Amino acid sequence: MKRIFLTIFLMIFIGTAYAELKIGFVQINKILKQAPQTAISNKKLAKEFKAKTDKLKKSIVALETSAQKYKKNSLTMDDATKKAKERELQLTKIDIQREERELKEDINLRRREEINSLQGKINRAIEKFAEKEKFDLILYQGVAYAGDGVDITKDVVKAMGSDK
Repeated sequence: MKRIFLTIFLMIFIGTAYAELKIGFVQINKILKQAPQTAISNKKLAKEFKAKTDKLKKSIVALETSAQKYKKNSLTMDDATKKAKERELQLTKIDIQREERELKEDINLRRREEINSLQGKINRAIEKFAEKEKFDLILYQGVAYAGDGVDITKDVVKAMGSDK
């Protein structure tokens, strides 16, 4: 009997304690896509790697031109010249592939750095918003369901827009 009263008392006490909590939920992926800082970061990365990307594109075009020229002229070449030209084209192709991999790695590394920086800004914006709006708890990972009433993603994106 005591157990039943204790259980009921705890349920009522816990229920009133939770009723006073103000809880919010944010979708980090949406914020990363919609925040104005993301567009700025993407433009910054594009500008930073434009020269290397253009150089790589020119190398690819030059390789394709050389391959077409070889294919056109290979019928009139002797075997030694043919083999030398094939080897040259193959080595050039390998170099271009290596450069492309290195460029992709550099871009991905810088993108991760920018995302980490942006996540820090997002966390600060969430904290400011939570303090301003008097939230007790804001969740952003591991949530199976969050109704529209607690989803404050749009509000955080707006707050980040004002904090450019």
